[in-house]
Amino acid sequence: MTSPTRTGNDHDRELLDEADQHRDDGGAPPPPPPPPPPPRKVGPRFILYQSGDEFTHTLNRLAAWVHRLLIPVYGREVSSTAPWCPEWWRHPEAVALLHGLFLAWELLTGAGSDPTGPAVWHRDFLGPTMAALRDPSGPFAGCKPGAHREKQPPPVVDRTSQAPTGPR
Repeated sequence: MTSPTRTGNDHDRELLDEADQHRDDGGAPPPPPPPPPPPRKVGPRFILYQSGDEFTHTLNRLAAWVHRLLIPVYGREVSSTAPWCPEWWRHPEAVALLHGLFLAWELLTGAGSDPTGPAVWHRDFLGPTMAALRDPSGPFAGCKPGAHREKQPPPVVDRTSQAPTGPR
């Protein structure tokens, strides 16, 4: 003789009945679950993921911000120890760094931002980004005042063509 088979629903009912018997709150229903988190605000895509018209539009906005705000206010004198390229948009690393700085600027200084946002932007974003851009070995290495120089990327070996044959 076989015992009757329990279904998942029977098991769930048994667990709930057992929980009701052991409740310390006199059988009151459990509190409602917390509300779901608000939907995540989606901002603009990072410039390195853009192409075509989207990239052109973003680069034009970035250039306007760099030329009208960043450089007039924060652009210190160019020297061999603090280079700057007048054609900064031709350096993908510089474009990526400046776009990140611009996105942080919009978030931390725009309408509705916290009053401490500008201080946070200066401390956490402006200083480190400008130090990376203006570093003698940074993206503008080799550029001179008024003259752009193409920077050669380091060589890279295509790993997919040299796939390992197994653990070593």
